[in-house]
Amino acid sequence: MKPQRSIGLAGVLLVRACSAQTYQRLGTCPTLGCVFPPDQAEFIAGQFFDIRLEVHAPINGSEANGKQPDEKFTFTIAKRDDTPVPATEYFKLSEPKLERWNFSWYEDLFARDAHKPSIVNVTSKAYRRVALYEPGEYIATLTYNNGTKTEASWLVRDLQEVRKAKNIIMFIGDGMTTNMITAARLIAHKTVNGRYQTKMAMDKFPILGHQMTHSIDTFITDSANSASALYTGHKSTVNCLGVYADSSKDPFDDPKVETIAEMFYRLTGGHVGIVSTAYIADATPAALTAHTRDRGQYGAIVDSFLNGITNYTWTNWTGPDVLFGGGAEQFYDPKLGGKTYQNKDYYNEFAKKGYQIVWNNTALAKAGNDSKTLGIFTVSNMAKWLDRNVYKNNLNQSLSPSGDKKPALDQPGLKEMTIKAIDILTKRSGEKGFFLMSEAASIDKMMHVLDYDRALGELLELDDTVKATIEHLKTLKKFNETLILVTADHGHGFDVMGSVDTKYLAAQNADRKRRNAVGTYEKSGLSQYINTGNLTYTEGVHFPSNWDPRYTLFQGLAADPDRRENYQVHKNGPRVPAVNITSEADYYVNPKDAPDGFVINGTLPVADDQGVHSLTDVPVFAMGPCQESFGGVYNSIDIFFGMAECFGLGRGRPQSSY
Repeated sequence: MKPQRSIGLAGVLLVRACSAQTYQRLGTCPTLGCVFPPDQAEFIAGQFFDIRLEVHAPINGSEANGKQPDEKFTFTIAKRDDTPVPATEYFKLSEPKLERWNFSWYEDLFARDAHKPSIVNVTSKAYRRVALYEPGEYIATLTYNNGTKTEASWLVRDLQEVRKAKNIIMFIGDGMTTNMITAARLIAHKTVNGRYQTKMAMDKFPILGHQMTHSIDTFITDSANSASALYTGHKSTVNCLGVYADSSKDPFDDPKVETIAEMFYRLTGGHVGIVSTAYIADATPAALTAHTRDRGQYGAIVDSFLNGITNYTWTNWTGPDVLFGGGAEQFYDPKLGGKTYQNKDYYNEFAKKGYQIVWNNTALAKAGNDSKTLGIFTVSNMAKWLDRNVYKNNLNQSLSPSGDKKPALDQPGLKEMTIKAIDILTKRSGEKGFFLMSEAASIDKMMHVLDYDRALGELLELDDTVKATIEHLKTLKKFNETLILVTADHGHGFDVMGSVDTKYLAAQNADRKRRNAVGTYEKSGLSQYINTGNLTYTEGVHFPSNWDPRYTLFQGLAADPDRRENYQVHKNGPRVPAVNITSEADYYVNPKDAPDGFVINGTLPVADDQGVHSLTDVPVFAMGPCQESFGGVYNSIDIFFGMAECFGLGRGRPQSSY
């Protein structure tokens, strides 16, 4: 049972301070006194975190009070009903140095258009690398401006300390929703009279839950913030990786929170693997080791994989055993055009620490399993399943990871990377076990550009990888000791509403007539991606046998830029739905995209050229030890606490072997 907790003062005032909606002075800080972690934060006992205190003194705008920032504020902490004591005494720390800065923000869209920012002076202190070791509710109190208080209620969860899983494999289908899974099932699995003859691998999981993805200070999240919630148990702000966003100018000094990978490594000596079809410094893989307010600090993120946090060390981190993905430009020599941290050649940096380096699928298959392995297979994001397997000429659009500007024609898929990662982690971890995160990143990336065929291909590749993983774990005799989770970090607005007769659509000469090609209800028919008379359906290979049927899916939603739709597969590479045709960011229909389709006016701001994330809850599939912890509907942070409890990390002390 969790202890009863009250709503702190900050939580009450947050309800009152709702006038700043589009812009906020500082997320989760509705008063002029800020405590980070804020009210309602939850921890594992022994989880390291930082505390940041800020006192704001607005010098103009609606909150201006004519005061200088308080430099004599105090901060106390205690379990509820105990006597508060100064934080320095509680954590046995020296008093931190007082910091001063200022920042600006717009109070609303009118202030932005008028170029009239509000200026805020700040005084601040930060307490680094602290932890709470006993379960229960704690009250953290900032007292400033002659007695004004900001109070935060923190909860340390009471978790079981028994380790139930030796290994955890966490699959993340970035942006994946239940509606996308439904569409992928439709185009890849055969039906007879309304009954599917086969199921997706995810369909066979014994536990299905749903997690809520909203942010701490906005109800729509990005991948950085949402991945951090999954890995740390703390919701934060858009673009944040493993930190709470403060108002300082330095993107690396924000208050940090220890991740599941860091805790697992520190407390058990367990081994860590990271696999993604994105560039490897992208938000979802980055959030396992990086701690920054700015997800775009790609070079520093790559360095954090290898060296931990460069300006603040949690543990004696020695890097993941496996790091597979794209993003070669953050690794190769700047003389070849690389964009690296401190202008270093990070292939060399990883090699110095004992990593074997592989650049293609052939080398990956041949690589030994007893060495740490860095596999970087292309510049930027990896090639999509559809381009690797169907429209193979598009592989010329990928560039070699060596920096030689040649095409990357021999890229592995998510399945090949994941199976190899399991082999390396199994070999190297022994009885200590492993944590592996494997991300199907381009579900999200293709949903952003409205390239639904490629997005569903990426989702089906994820499902195929899950199926192969289960079979491989059974072969290795590791299945019964491994928790497998399949979830998403957030969703996109997407659904299938019917079918489209693409031949009829192409024959029409006006938009309103083209719309009549859409078939709904009884006119929607059945999927022709699998149920086609002239193409063979192969049992056990669950991908469409025809990606270009006459009758396609009427799919999508309304949160998009201006675009033209013909509902056909884009055979020449990922889609570009809108282009900028003015000197400023002002996007219109791309005249080269779907020229025989009909125009659909966008609903997003005109500066947006891609679709956006949505509020929808996303599914959580669980199989293995602790699977029962993941059923029902819950917050995204509960994924972290469920994994931590399954690993027996509940007191923050080194654990005995599994």
